[in-house]
Amino acid sequence: MPGSSIPSTVIDGLKDKFPAIEVSENLTITVPEAELLSFMRELRDNPDYDFNFLTNLTAVDYPDNFTVIYNLVSFKYGYTLMAKVNLGKDEPAVSSLTSLWGSADWQEREVYDLFGIIFTGRHNLTRILLEDGFAGYPLRKDFQWVGGRE
Repeated sequence: MPGSSIPSTVIDGLKDKFPAIEVSENLTITVPEAELLSFMRELRDNPDYDFNFLTNLTAVDYPDNFTVIYNLVSFKYGYTLMAKVNLGKDEPAVSSLTSLWGSADWQEREVYDLFGIIFTGRHNLTRILLEDGFAGYPLRKDFQWVGGRE
């Protein structure tokens, strides 16, 4: 049953292959945007990791950047892993993971709809929760609601 964090020995192997990643005390991995797709492919395809399930994909709007957060599970080993990628505030964009995990599809669309983060390499990045003509991205800290209940 999944639920235990990935062991530090496995993290060490990832750091050898991807020296630019940063690992926090709680074993959350921050990945440079340029390496995200290859890093995630390694997590999915390498039998030493076998992260075969993307459980959640979300984002956070911090004062200086956006952070996209990915939660992965390896059912084979019972590992869980949180990976993050930081994006600039001007035209935030990150590689889509729909080619790796189908479960990323609607979650990327939701993050796009609410934060305005672009997922590159997708064929369908349309609003999923809000009307097509809705102006802005309501989970951004700078979003200004105009009007009231209708």
